[in-house]
Order: sequence, then C-alpha cells, then structure tokens
Amino acid sequence: MQDVRPATATIGRREPLASLTVQGLDRPGIVAAVTDVLSRHGANIVSLDQYSDDPSGGAFFQRTVFSARDLPEVLPAVRQDLDTVLREGFDLEFTLRDLAVRKRVAIFASKSEHCLLDLLWRHRRGELPVSVAMVVSNHADTAAEVRAFGVPFFHVPSAGPDKSAAEAEHLRLLRGNVDFVVLARYMQILSGDFIDRVGVPIINIHHSFLPAFVGAGPYLKAKERGVKLVGATAHYVTEDLDEGPIIEQDVVRVSHADSAAELQRRGADVERAVLSRAVAWHAQDRVFRQGNHTIVFA
Repeated sequence: MQDVRPATATIGRREPLASLTVQGLDRPGIVAAVTDVLSRHGANIVSLDQYSDDPSGGAFFQRTVFSARDLPEVLPAVRQDLDTVLREGFDLEFTLRDLAVRKRVAIFASKSEHCLLDLLWRHRRGELPVSVAMVVSNHADTAAEVRAFGVPFFHVPSAGPDKSAAEAEHLRLLRGNVDFVVLARYMQILSGDFIDRVGVPIINIHHSFLPAFVGAGPYLKAKERGVKLVGATAHYVTEDLDEGPIIEQDVVRVSHADSAAELQRRGADVERAVLSRAVAWHAQDRVFRQGNHTIVFA
C-alpha cells in the first residue's frame, strides 16, 4: 500500500512571517514596486493595507505581511532590493522585520495593578506578541505577583520633585534591552530629557475625562458632573502631557445610578482593553505616526 503521509504532513504547516511598513509621499507605482520585489524573492503576501491622505502627493502608508521559505536567510536580500527600489527610487522610508523576533517591552507601573497584571496575563496566554523584558515600579507592592509570571521586577523609588536619580536608573535598566516602554498606570510624569534619551517609543494609558477632570479623584468628579460615558485613551508619550498621538480609545455607557466606585471599576475594564489593543498593534507594526496623529491598520 502506498504511504501517503509525506503528502499530508505539510497540511496546516505555517511558514514564518515578516512585516514590511512603508511611509512617505504618495505617487503612482509604490504598491506595484513592493509586490514586484517580494515576488522576485519567492515571498507570498498574506495581508496588505495601504492608505493615502491625498493621492496627489499626500502622505502614503503601507503595511504588508508576507511569508517565505527560509525567511531569515531571504530577508537581507529583500532589504537590499527594497532599499534600492523604495529609498532611492521613491524616496520612501521602510522597516522590514521578522515577526518571529518579538519586540521587547518594559512595563512601568505604580500601586494600581489592573493594567499591569492584565498585560502579563495576556502575554502568558499568548495574546500579546511581545517579550516582556522587565517591570519597573516606584512601589514594591506588586513584586511577588510580577515575579510569579517569570518576569524580572525592579523597584526604583521616585519621590519628590527631583526625579533625576530615578530616571538615571531607568535609563540604565532600559538601554539596549527594550524596543518600547508601556506606562501601565505609572503615576509619574516623565521629564522631556528622559523621553529624548530613552530612544524608544513610550505608550501611556489614562481615563478619557481629560482635560475636563484633571488631578486626583476624576471618577468622583465625573459622578458629581453626571457623565454618561466612561472611557480610556492609549497614546504615545511626548513632552506635552497626555497630548501625544492617540493609538486607541473606547467608551462604555454609564448612568446616574452608578456610584463613583462603579464608574472607576468600569473605567478600569476599559483601560485594560484599550491598553492591550494598543500594545498589540504597536508590537505588530500596525501603527504609523504622522505628526500628532496616527494611522492604525487594526
């Protein structure tokens, strides 16, 4: 009897994937040029998203995911051809990355642990395509819980108006070890000097009452005002506090019958969901920054 196992063994086998992002001024032929380079190297396009804010010389954005046999060996040649075709031929910027190599993230947190533990839980379940390099906190409260996930925990106190010593330690921990930072309800303001020197993107999460209810007790203020929506915003950090490019937002409807504590509980649920989506999209190269806004291929 003929053995058919070799013919069926490849069913369901997945080839490794790479992501290619392209950004610059729009003009005819960009998509065709990208697909031509990939096809010449035997790549198969799995997904392709593109957007132009003005087809007559506006800003162009494209994200392509493709597969190829022996991907790590193929990528250098693909990168070289793309450099010639896109940078020299179209004056476009691009990034090319093996998706099997996960981005390394450091999570900063304070006493409020709901966003921190949610990210760690989703990561353990395989829902977040990242490598969690470390958790850094200005309080030691969550150390045992974080280490239970097998993640290094660093307690770096940050009290008083002078944060220079803490930020120097942060830079020492982060330098060369992470690809981006997530502020999971890290209740500290980062200095402009730190943001400049850290050299990687920083993602923050906060409630969406801003700028209406600033400072302490925003949910109590919202309750007193009779708000009907509770939400959260995830954005990239800039020197302008809570005004960086927005990655994701969401809201839930509330009513007069909800207490301030219930508003805060429901707000925490939204914060977890919004932050996890923002982290996943950034890790998958789905987010493009353009000035103070973003293009997100979700």
